[in-house]
Amino acid sequence: MGETMEKLIEADGEALRAAVNDYSIAELADGWYRLNQEQSMAVFLALDQTSRAELITELSSTDQQILVAALSVQATRDLLEVMDPDDLVDLIQSVSPEVRSEVLGHLSDETRKETEFLLRFDDDDAAGLMTTRYAAIRADITAGAALSFLRKAPEELETIYYVYVVDSLQRLIGVVTLRKLLISSDNRKIADIMERNLVSVREDTDQEETARVLDNHELIALPVVDHWNRLLGIVTFDDVIDVIREEQSEDIYRMGAIAGDDENYLGSSVFKLIWRRLPWLVLLLLAGTITTNVLAGYESLITRFAFLALFIPVITQTGGNSGTQSSTLMIRGLATGQLRFNLIGKALAKELTTGMVIGIATGAVIFLRSILLPPGIDIIEAAAVSASLMAVVVFATLMGCLMPFVVDRFGGDPALASGPLMSTLIDVAGLTVYFEVSKILLF
Repeated sequence: MGETMEKLIEADGEALRAAVNDYSIAELADGWYRLNQEQSMAVFLALDQTSRAELITELSSTDQQILVAALSVQATRDLLEVMDPDDLVDLIQSVSPEVRSEVLGHLSDETRKETEFLLRFDDDDAAGLMTTRYAAIRADITAGAALSFLRKAPEELETIYYVYVVDSLQRLIGVVTLRKLLISSDNRKIADIMERNLVSVREDTDQEETARVLDNHELIALPVVDHWNRLLGIVTFDDVIDVIREEQSEDIYRMGAIAGDDENYLGSSVFKLIWRRLPWLVLLLLAGTITTNVLAGYESLITRFAFLALFIPVITQTGGNSGTQSSTLMIRGLATGQLRFNLIGKALAKELTTGMVIGIATGAVIFLRSILLPPGIDIIEAAAVSASLMAVVVFATLMGCLMPFVVDRFGGDPALASGPLMSTLIDVAGLTVYFEVSKILLF
């Protein structure tokens, strides 16, 4: 795709425009990072205004800034005027303050007013995802009048499948689907056919919770209301898909001890990649050095029973894997809403039973392995290693269960309680359990 796009820029004028329009927006966005600045600008300018607006929302913030800065004043104004309000706000929030001021200066009065209204809200909340282009009617009109209104409605409306019903104070009191309007007689009042028990979210609802609500109720769009139940806007399923993708990317990065947001890898500079990874690595390095203190504290025990040192990798690896498995289940449960903090007791009880069974199974395996295969330690020593491993597995499983709940309770991302961080903590605690249990059994 990238090589094909590079060939496209060899054309010019109408030939280039015709060639570029043969590709979908998704295809252009996927191959965009392979183009240099001159090539990407040529391809971008060859698109019509609607395609430009769709493409720029799919690009990284760096590419967006480059394009906006390179466009003429009139080209920028034309582009911004055809963008959806929520996409325009996302663009403004992702670019630098200098570019942001330039963008706002190019907007028409009407678009600027709409944009500034949306910019009042936190981009991580429901109101930060919403668009103000929705269809709303009063309850006292007829189905025929509502259909007539929809026929004349602006094309910019995000969706007309849901038509929201508001009172004179703009408070949300119901919703009626387009299907319901079409099958109802023209003289029926909206108040008689609308659904009054509708699902909505408050303006400050977290975007993850908003996505969960829309998904659980299988809706195309979700209304956003303020503290007085006044309708502010709607969140559509395509915005929720973006949220889910962003949250999943953030969780994966955190589980891998990588800071930052979701950005094209090849589009990131080496310095940015280093900055996203080095701080976490240094933190994990310092945390990992605590294991040296643990080993130093049990130096006399290791000197007397040298075989204990041989099984340190087995203990830390199995403990880390057990804790990661448990934390992954808890993180997923918290993300989907299946688990909440008030269910921590049930989760701990289940993980305790699970950890004990797994501990017994892995303990039996290491016991037989230690006796039958090199280094071939005696039964008492093998029993000490086996019992220690069982204790470490149970401890790591409980720790992996507990940590995501604690992090979530204090407003953090449970994904932090997984991956390298969890493994490092379990290594330190697991070694302590290993040596303490071995000391009890060997003396």
